[in-house]
Amino acid sequence: MTSWNESRNAYRDAAAWFLGTTAAITDQWERVALGEWTVRDLVGHTSRSLLTVESYLAAGREVSGDPGNSPPVEIASAVDYYAVIGVGAGDPAAVAERGRAAGRALGAEPAASVAGIVGRVLAEVDDASGDEYVLTPFGGMPLADYLPTRVFELAVHGLDLAVSLGIPPTVPESAVSIAVHLVGDLAVRGGRGPDLLLAATGRGPLPPGFSVL
Repeated sequence: MTSWNESRNAYRDAAAWFLGTTAAITDQWERVALGEWTVRDLVGHTSRSLLTVESYLAAGREVSGDPGNSPPVEIASAVDYYAVIGVGAGDPAAVAERGRAAGRALGAEPAASVAGIVGRVLAEVDDASGDEYVLTPFGGMPLADYLPTRVFELAVHGLDLAVSLGIPPTVPESAVSIAVHLVGDLAVRGGRGPDLLLAATGRGPLPPGFSVL
């Protein structure tokens, strides 16, 4: 099981890598990056891996009220979070539009906006214990269980961004470790563990269209 300090350090590393990748963007903001998304859209979508931590913590504080109040934990783990939200089952058009809206929200200086978001959110996470209650649209859970999902998103979409820009995908090892661990757990939960294990040990290709999400 990943400790709070490991998750927090990986999140910090992944956010710094995302910030550095974004800072390297020059005139590519309107270039097609992933599916319908431009580079700006993809950066905006990836920035939500930071903004949701901030907004869900704020929502959790409102629900918690006084320090003695203990809201119910409705999502027990990072794996359960993905099971609850049903990744891949949403309306693709709505998902694409959320990415575009997030890109537009970065304004005229998107790299500077990302820098501000990273600085603000990491300061809050650095001060956290991991026991804080985050209220997602799908239920409440401790920050320590939610943060690995944000490490995963930063790693995966950071890779998308690096590939679209043609730069080396040098994801921090701390973030890769958490993301790969979560991929394994998701594969097992979805009954795809044997396929993943065979492919990862060079014993065969992954089935067409394989995904743990």
